[in-house]
Amino acid sequence: MRRRGPQLRSSPRGAPRDARVAGTPLRGPTATERGSWIPGISASTRVFDALCAGMNGIARRDFLLALAGGAAAWPLAARAQQGERMRRVGMLMPYEQADPEAQARNAAIREVLKELGWSEGRNVEYHFRWAGNDAARLRTSAADLVGLRPDVILAPSTIATEALRQATSAIPIVFVNVLDPVGSGFVASLARPGGNVTGFATVEPSIGGKWLELLIAIAPATKQVAILFSARSFSMAPVGPLAQTFDTAAPVFPALKLIRAPVQDIAELDSVIAAHGGMLGNGLIVAPEPFTSNHYEAITALAARYRLPAVYPYRFFAASGGLLSYGIDLVTQYRQAGTYVDRILKGAKPPRRSRRGDPVARTHGH
Repeated sequence: MRRRGPQLRSSPRGAPRDARVAGTPLRGPTATERGSWIPGISASTRVFDALCAGMNGIARRDFLLALAGGAAAWPLAARAQQGERMRRVGMLMPYEQADPEAQARNAAIREVLKELGWSEGRNVEYHFRWAGNDAARLRTSAADLVGLRPDVILAPSTIATEALRQATSAIPIVFVNVLDPVGSGFVASLARPGGNVTGFATVEPSIGGKWLELLIAIAPATKQVAILFSARSFSMAPVGPLAQTFDTAAPVFPALKLIRAPVQDIAELDSVIAAHGGMLGNGLIVAPEPFTSNHYEAITALAARYRLPAVYPYRFFAASGGLLSYGIDLVTQYRQAGTYVDRILKGAKPPRRSRRGDPVARTHGH
């Protein structure tokens, strides 16, 4: 009889790899081994059988479909989380943190960014630094923010923008509520800002004349107008933006005498406003600056006490009891700045055009 040669047999599914030896008859598991190894049944199958114990065929099928659907979603969710980088937005605030108007403006920019797809804690985080109207604190806070390496920083005033511009020339800066970005050296021009700075200006060349016109309309006997501003501000310097707009308007109102009324700090407010109040023919114009914005309630109260007709730069002065305001709506400007921040976060360079806000008149209670 012809002897048959050795045969190569494959091992049963799941068998140990060392059992696949040519010419070696393969045996099944012994009774001792059956408790730890069952050919053809994996560990995951045994787990599934345990989970489905007691289920009928329909329930078992539904459970399997639900499990498969969830498992298919896991990789997608994981990819989404891994692919979305957290962006950082810095905000250098020249106001006190307790200021409700400043908080309302911050809420406005965060709201518009949320509408554009930026969810706080998921793909964006905000870093605030509150420095008040203090140049030294602003410089320290600006350096602190730059050290965090945010994707973009919001600067809501002239002094905040200057502090940030000195701290970085690489991180994009979006300013709002800046009196004269060209004269301050922040941008080359409104049409072509250049560099890493862009944003929205507060003052247009004709606004000084408009303030004077409105003051005469509400107090026709006005002959002398005091312009209230911070003594530390550049705005009323001889070449400052507010000084220039009043110089342009002066020839149109030859009967008016314009007087500078600088204030060093909050302690001087009462004496400065009192010096111009109580006399028929006197009026007041309040400059749009962080100092006056930080103390708007005190300023409107003092103007009312000394019976001084006044025109204010922002809506919240009128809402606080001021007679009349004419100027940009800061909440609207913050929302517009939010669209610039959105474009930068999505990879664009700082927008090539800076803009001026559109002034709006408000009376007391509106």
